[in-house]
This record gives sequence, C-alpha cells and structure tokens, in this order.
Amino acid sequence: MSNQRWMSLNFFVFFLTWGIFLPYWTGWLVQGKGLSVTEASIIMGFGLVARGASSLFVFPLASKFLSSQTVIFVLTLGSLAAAILHIPSSSFVTLFIVTLFFSAVFPPLLPALDTAAGNLVQQGDVNYGRSRSYGSIGFIVSVLIISMLTGFFGDSAILSSMIIGLCFMLLMRLLPTPAILAVKPTVKDRRDSLTFKSLWQVKSFPIVLLSVILLQGAHASYYNYGYIYLQDLGVNQFYIGIIINIAVIFEIIYFLKADHMFTKWKPSSLLILAAAGSTLRWVLVFLFPNVWVFMISQSLHALSFGVAHYAFMVYITKNLPKQQIPNAQGIYSALALSFSTAVLTLIGGFLYEISPNLSFIAMIICTVPAILILVTTRKKYQY
Repeated sequence: MSNQRWMSLNFFVFFLTWGIFLPYWTGWLVQGKGLSVTEASIIMGFGLVARGASSLFVFPLASKFLSSQTVIFVLTLGSLAAAILHIPSSSFVTLFIVTLFFSAVFPPLLPALDTAAGNLVQQGDVNYGRSRSYGSIGFIVSVLIISMLTGFFGDSAILSSMIIGLCFMLLMRLLPTPAILAVKPTVKDRRDSLTFKSLWQVKSFPIVLLSVILLQGAHASYYNYGYIYLQDLGVNQFYIGIIINIAVIFEIIYFLKADHMFTKWKPSSLLILAAAGSTLRWVLVFLFPNVWVFMISQSLHALSFGVAHYAFMVYITKNLPKQQIPNAQGIYSALALSFSTAVLTLIGGFLYEISPNLSFIAMIICTVPAILILVTTRKKYQY
C-alpha cells in the first residue's frame, strides 16, 4: 500500500467517527440523555478544555517518546474505552466525567493524523489536499448514515455508531504503516525538538496562530448548535444530514483543488479569504433565519474552515522542520480547535437560549478582528 493511500484511508476512517462526534454529540446529550441545552453546553465546553489540554501537553510529549503509529494506537484504544463508558452513564455528573475523558483521548487523534500527514508531505510521498479530501468524504458518508439511523432508531443510534466506528479505527492499526511513522524518536530528535517557548520566537508564527484561533473558534455555534438549530426549524432528521453535508461537499472540492489552484498563494492571503468567507457566512444565517439560506451558507464552509486549515498546514510544512510539527499541531489543536471553541461554545449556548440567530452572528467578533490583524501585519512579517 502506498503512503498516499494509507494516509487517505486513515483520514477516511477517522472522519467516519468525527462525522458522528462533531455535528451530533451535543444533540445526543440533549435528545438521547435528556440533558438541557445549557447542561450539554457546559459538558461540551469543558470537554473542549480537556481536549485542548491533552493536545497542548500530552500529545506533543507523547510524540517525543513514541512513534506516530504508537500514539495513534493508544489514542484509538482509549477513545473506544471512553465511548463504551457512555453506555451506563445517565446523570449530568457521570456524563460530565466520561465526556471529559473521551474529549481528552478522541479529538487529539486529529492532530496525530495531521502530524503524520505533515511528515509524509515533507518526505514528498503525500499530497495533503488529496488525502485530506478522503477525510471529508468519510465525514459525508458518516453524516448520511447517522441521519438514516437516527430516523429509524432515534438518537440512541449515535453512540452505537461511534463505538462501531472506533472498532474500525482499531482494525486499521493492523495495516502496514509507512516506515517513517513507525520510527521511535531518538534522543537527538527530542533534543532538536522546538520548545513551546521558542516557537513564539518565530516572528510570523504567533500571528498565524492567532488568526487560525479566531477563525476556527468562530465555528463554535455551528458545530454545537447547528444540528439543534435545524431541528428547531422543523427539518426532518434525514434532511438534516444532507444539509450538514453540503458544507463538507464544498470542503472536498476545495481540498481536491487546493494543491493546484493555490500553490502561489501565501498563507496570509489564504487566511484573509477564509476570514471574509466566514464573516459572510454568519451574517447570512443571522439575517435570514430559514433553511434555504442556511443551505446556501453551507457552501462557505470551504472558505471558513477549509482554507483556514489548509493555510496553517502550508505554513508549518514550509516553515518548520519535522521535529517541530507535533508541537505546532498540538498548539493549533489546543488553542484553535479547542480552547477558543470552548469559550465561544459557552457564549453561543447562552445566546442560543435567548435567540438561536444571536449565537451565530456573535461569531463575527472573531472573524472581523482576524481580517484586521492579517491586513495590518502581512507585509511586515512576510508570511
């Protein structure tokens, strides 16, 4: 099996489970476990904190002593165990504890896979955009399957599907792994690894990181309340999956073309494009609270998420050596995909109780400052 195919298949299988967790988990806590939106928001918000702490400290530390293959295996096994623990959990306290554990081991699989992809890209064996597009395809397949299963069996199918998906991920570890990912880091590798402190000394890195923190955090309301929002609009369970998948279809198109269409674009230009698309997206949802405009706004996910994520990957693979990538991915996952989203999830949940539309428009408090930061710093720091 080629490295390109291995990476594509791993992204595909992981995103089968990510397509369950990201759009449905908050809704499952509300509909399947009987929690209020506020209680579910608290659990998911603190879950993001646990995810961030794990990605920021545990994942980079493990990557200094264990091979990528071993890190992915341990995280997969822990995720399966945590998912199973959800079965007997029913109270707010037990669900809070179990979800914190799950959030500490399952989401860090994403930076672990992205780190593996970054190493293979640097080696010249993998086209990142093409492999990552298979992850988006897996997300679409997952959402469609879950939409049908919840239509027939109710929200209880969400947890069962997660457990089955994680079993598939565990089976994936039996496949031959690219040689570079099975190599355990040496003492020299650990010595050469860039510390968190020295990462901040790379002049353009803090600016790029701050930009993606703002842009990825701006998806908090969509990720956590999009499913509930569509239910409140009276959309059938099956069609909710189709509507969610519109975003991912455009994301796939972008990732398939990114390595060819945007080869001459600097990360700063890509991030400005992402910020502009994100701002337009949330303004549309706020101004026109109906299903049809929400569906149209889904096309902007290719900009708000896809372009921002791709820009960060381009930046770190071109500007950082192999030993530094786990630290950069850990910081990105913790601060951009976890902590900022955690804060905005709590804010979004509070605003959702007042008016669902407010939780979406509030996200431009991140996207507009991101545009200003990028425009004013891109020439000075040349990134």
